[in-house]
Amino acid sequence: MLKSLFSALSPAGRRARLSILILHRVLAAPDPLFPNEIDARRFDAICDWLRSWFNVLPLDAAVRGLRAESLPERALSITFDDGYADNRTVALPILQRHRLSATIFVATGYLDGGCMWNDILVEAVRRSPQSRLPLQELGLPALVSMPIESPAQKRAVIDALIRSSMYLPHDQRTALAKRLAELAGVEPSTDLMMSSTQVVELHRAGMQIGAHTVSHPILAQLDAIAVRAEVVESKRRLEGLIGERVGLFAYPNGRPETDFSAATLGVVRAAGFDAAMSTAWGCADARTDLFQLPRFTPWDRSRLRFGARLAGNLMASRRRPPRMVEHSAGSGDGLRAH
Repeated sequence: MLKSLFSALSPAGRRARLSILILHRVLAAPDPLFPNEIDARRFDAICDWLRSWFNVLPLDAAVRGLRAESLPERALSITFDDGYADNRTVALPILQRHRLSATIFVATGYLDGGCMWNDILVEAVRRSPQSRLPLQELGLPALVSMPIESPAQKRAVIDALIRSSMYLPHDQRTALAKRLAELAGVEPSTDLMMSSTQVVELHRAGMQIGAHTVSHPILAQLDAIAVRAEVVESKRRLEGLIGERVGLFAYPNGRPETDFSAATLGVVRAAGFDAAMSTAWGCADARTDLFQLPRFTPWDRSRLRFGARLAGNLMASRRRPPRMVEHSAGSGDGLRAH
């Protein structure tokens, strides 16, 4: 029944619609702090569902199909953001077992032992031997000393920290995360993100590698020179690793206007990419800007609910196109600063 519904909502050719899933991690086992994070068993089930319902395409082929209005019915692509090591160690064997392809968007500055600011925060709270953290020493409004004795308390602290620091300037939020690690008595992890070797292994296994900047900043906060450095250096580093052109990009955080702007679009286009991913919910069709492709992943655990929400996303995007950045005069050269 669901397969027939997807065929009706996502036909072939000129009226085709492309669903793009966005994921980040596939954990080896469930995480008590983040019970909704996808683990290996759940990802295996999701891959089984997707293979039975959709024509799962490599993302570059899907982009070409959108451009040529030649997509098959029930077209879908799978993407991962950031470059976590479990994309190689946990997700890849499952994808291979189901004969599926995925695109991994890598923030190159964290390869080979780096740790993203949000993961420094999470691991500081998770692994601290203390019963309470003096958050007021971080200098953020409304943060006070908070207990971290139970998983619920730890999660409350993590949520408060990320909410308070998400849109700080990149250097400031990184410094804050490292200061928290010091207060917590925890050394940042060096094995959460992929190594350069793992990126190459994914590519050789048939997965696609895309760029995701160097340091995962909020691009809309940067001037054009800084945006260009983040975008171009990420592309250059990955091309050097895999020995092939990298034609796909994903905006960090990815919300239109909030996280990337018309000027950002201009820089990414000028850098020579073929398409770029946002995190606006929806599906793409022949009218969609290839540099603002929407992505969506259901959070449901049952087959029926997961499929129903995918169908709902297809239907909703027919009635209401995904949110996009409006192009402005002069945005194509990427020279406008913020």
